Amino acid sequence: MDGNDHSVVRAVLAGDKEAYGTLVRAHSAAVFRVAFRIIGNDADAEEIVQETFLRGYQRLATFQLRSGFGTWIYRIAVNCALNRIDRPGVEAEYRHGEENDPEQKIVQVAADTADPERSLLSREIGTAHAMAMQRLTPTERTAFVLRHLEDRSTGEIADVLGIAPNAAKQAVFRAIQKLRRELAPLRGNA
Repeated sequence: MDGNDHSVVRAVLAGDKEAYGTLVRAHSAAVFRVAFRIIGNDADAEEIVQETFLRGYQRLATFQLRSGFGTWIYRIAVNCALNRIDRPGVEAEYRHGEENDPEQKIVQVAADTADPERSLLSREIGTAHAMAMQRLTPTERTAFVLRHLEDRSTGEIADVLGIAPNAAKQAVFRAIQKLRRELAPLRGNA
């Protein structure tokens, strides 16, 4: 869609302010998804979506058509989410996915008809996973989310975080290592 995105960006820059809505509709789901995965709650993620597209509109003249609009707006979203986490008194509320939500890409232990013991085990695993995610640094958490939940390449992660590709690779690696250490005690239970 980048070619189409570029024509829409040109139209907005030429004065067609309504055309920006096309970009918002095309990219808002991805922006919400990454904001939610970084922040962990719906209300803040919605605010981040609004803030992202407002900043994008205000800075559209700085967008360089040689890059993809999706990657550019994604980077703004990640920065907005990280800025929200950096505010005093604000913490990410990382939660594991809803049980039957395929978008969350999380292995679910409990089924709808699971016995109480299995349901309890599933909740314990979800809680441990959420706590382990919160122990990651914002950069590690974001890099992990982008790589393993959003299927972004190392180059895209580097672009979004504004770091070198090798640093992005290291952040993903550190996140995986920390999560493995934190979740290792659960291996015997799963």
